[in-house]
Amino acid sequence: MSSASVIGSMLLQLICLAASPWVSGVAGGILHIPSEASLAHCPSSCGDVDYIAYPYGIGQGCFRPGFELTCDNTTMPPRLLLGGRGSKTVITGLNTIYAWTPIGFNITMRPGTKTHNVSWESPAKGTINLQERSNTLYVIGCGVEAFLYDHDTGDTLGSCMSTCTSNMEKEAEGCDGVGCCRIRIKRELGGFQLTLARLDDFVQQSDELLSHVKVFVSELGDFGFRTSDLFSGWINTSRWHYEDAELRGSITDQPSCQMAYKNKAYVCTANSDCRNASHGYYCWCSEYYEGGNPYVIDGCIEGYNPVPKKDCSRSCGNTSIPFPFGVEEGCYAHEKFGLNCTTDNVTVLDRGVIKYHVYNVSVADGYLSVRNIPNDTAYNFQEFMVPTKDGEEAMQDGARNDIFELSQEYDMQMWWAVRNITCQKAMKHKATYACRSVNSNCLLVNHGKKQLGYRCNCSQGFQGNPYIEDGCKGIATGISCGFGSIILGLSASVLAHKWKQSIQKSTRRAWFKKNQGLLLEQLISDECSTSKTNIFTLQELEVATNNFDATRVLGSGGHGTVYKGILCDQRVVAIKKSKIEKQAEIDQFINEVAILSQIIHRNIVKLFGCCLESEVPLLVYEFISNGTLYDLLHTGVGCLLSWEDRIKIAVEAAGAIAYLHSAAAIPIFHRDVKSSNILLDGSFTTKVSDFGASRSISLDESHVVTKVQGTFGYLDPEYYHTGQLTEKSDVYSFGVILAELLTRKKPVFNDNSGIKQSLSHYFVEGLQDGMLMEIIDPQVVEEANKEDIGEIASLIEVCLRLKGGERPTMKEVDMRLQFLKSGRLRKLQACRDDGESNCVNAVIVKSEGNSGCYSLEQEFLLSASLQR
Repeated sequence: MSSASVIGSMLLQLICLAASPWVSGVAGGILHIPSEASLAHCPSSCGDVDYIAYPYGIGQGCFRPGFELTCDNTTMPPRLLLGGRGSKTVITGLNTIYAWTPIGFNITMRPGTKTHNVSWESPAKGTINLQERSNTLYVIGCGVEAFLYDHDTGDTLGSCMSTCTSNMEKEAEGCDGVGCCRIRIKRELGGFQLTLARLDDFVQQSDELLSHVKVFVSELGDFGFRTSDLFSGWINTSRWHYEDAELRGSITDQPSCQMAYKNKAYVCTANSDCRNASHGYYCWCSEYYEGGNPYVIDGCIEGYNPVPKKDCSRSCGNTSIPFPFGVEEGCYAHEKFGLNCTTDNVTVLDRGVIKYHVYNVSVADGYLSVRNIPNDTAYNFQEFMVPTKDGEEAMQDGARNDIFELSQEYDMQMWWAVRNITCQKAMKHKATYACRSVNSNCLLVNHGKKQLGYRCNCSQGFQGNPYIEDGCKGIATGISCGFGSIILGLSASVLAHKWKQSIQKSTRRAWFKKNQGLLLEQLISDECSTSKTNIFTLQELEVATNNFDATRVLGSGGHGTVYKGILCDQRVVAIKKSKIEKQAEIDQFINEVAILSQIIHRNIVKLFGCCLESEVPLLVYEFISNGTLYDLLHTGVGCLLSWEDRIKIAVEAAGAIAYLHSAAAIPIFHRDVKSSNILLDGSFTTKVSDFGASRSISLDESHVVTKVQGTFGYLDPEYYHTGQLTEKSDVYSFGVILAELLTRKKPVFNDNSGIKQSLSHYFVEGLQDGMLMEIIDPQVVEEANKEDIGEIASLIEVCLRLKGGERPTMKEVDMRLQFLKSGRLRKLQACRDDGESNCVNAVIVKSEGNSGCYSLEQEFLLSASLQR
């Protein structure tokens, strides 16, 4: 054969080899961008997985190389496997980018074995890997240390230690090193190796419990470890929302988006964006196209539908459901605005982790009034609901910081925006622009420094729904009716006004009787009543609040709305309109008023009286001018709060709660002790407030069984599980307040990794790890001595114990704080007697200026500016 023939044959073979991948891909995969039509023959489900979309796929011509799936029909139901036949990696769910798989090991460490190794590898390593920052490896066992390594490089990724104590009776705990430990996976992994080492202290023990270790990887979440998990055959991961490890698929023919843009094989289709991965890139539908498939021709679809279908239901029971919200498919603008109407005519917003009962939808102000459905206690925060460009929801929590923050156990406002983009961007895309009415405007929604997106409102002089065609109507009625109609209307209104006054007078008297006004008069005129409690008329309070004007609202929450009022004698008061629906609750309300009327304590907000002439009873309290402790600690972060003032606040609050428990005529459990219910006047005198959730008990009772109420972050775990309210429930909540004072962190906060943390768990864990000085407020470290800090920290630790019986009483807490305060005074006096010029280590140095950032002069000016 001639050399020319040989060269020609070789060239022909090279051409065939080069062409074949484009035609058939690699082992049945395809490299070109497919259309929906070309994928129509591909299986879209397998067993319990009902959504399979390219680049993942089953069968030739249905997947991109590296994304092959197999449906194993030998099991019932069939299993979806990652990779070709022979793969053992089960897929439990997926979308166009992410896939979820269970990764777990049930390990028996035989006696004499000090180490045990297990490993995991993705069958599509490099293309489909464990997602970074979204997965956590959990180890359940006793006396074991775990070391996690990168399977490819051998790099150490982290370690953790799990020990057990002789007292493992606690029912529910976090994964904090006792029976359970965890390692966060912070890099993308194609595989890992785990080494388990038996701790020396446990080697000699023969307890069967020590030989069993369970390991699993889960998408990031707080696993609710329970002691029973140590003895179970496997972990009941269904107790919390995400239970499987998260994998992410990437296109790896180019190392980054920047390189992929220049390559003909770039796979992100029109209306999609490229995002960098550790070893390549992946595609995501762009901000105007929230749904669909970015790997398929014309696969990204518009996510917001501004035109609803006709004949939609616009109410559920007594709740109006205006567009963009809706119940039926096609009646809401976006799936995030879809509501459910139950057979009991209850409107429900299903957020996956939690369901809410919706009782008001405001398109004018951009919020939903919601309450947690009973027994669903995932979050008790105000939330902001914004569909983002990623098709996910931005859920940002921020507890209400009003001067009278009320319990938010069930009630809250959920602010929403149409899209998390600016008005300028939204208006450029007319097809999905939400403000459809000709008399509407685009409004940017912000909360503090955070931009939530945009929403719509009607132009000035118009009202209605700006999200539908011609939804904004003029407020003016016109003048076409003529002067005669005006005269007739005025005459009718005068007669109607007189008739209305007569009806109102009768109605007020009827409400007074129904609200047990006569009983209240008798109770507060009793000889035991130590102070004058007034019964105000509704007219007095209407004048004081300018007819309950919205500008007078100080706060709202689970127990009602609080208004600022100025009485005819110029006293500034706080008027609380309670949320009461049942007659039994009104009877309890009357009993509480009678009890509170007997409380005189300088550190408890004084009750001036009440009004029973309305359907909902009203309470009138003294007004406290300087805001709440929550405001001072967490909102006014630039404000200094000296160690001296922190001790003063703690002592006064403890004394007030101890008085309620033991010194009042009838013991009272507050049930909602939190920093936003600790008010401060102009001289920083503490006032405990908000007794809407309080319960009184007879002297021969130690507890009372109630429906669980309280605020997330402060709630006693024992009370939560048993429903038994005791004085120790308030002790636990007060321990959280002490931790707030010491650390200046919120009761639920995000740590440096962005993970939501409970302050109580964070503090106790830091104390046990010897990290106390690292977790407390730097100002406290600077001003206080270690002895005082240690005393407060040990008090917090006993207050936060899980078992109420191990906690001190509030009287004991008060005495320990009083002892600390008096000891500091003795040290100060000793310094003065010795003539020492520097007593910093004995007592704190008062910071320059006031601890607060709010003055009585400002409050006076604010009060004077309000019409009475």
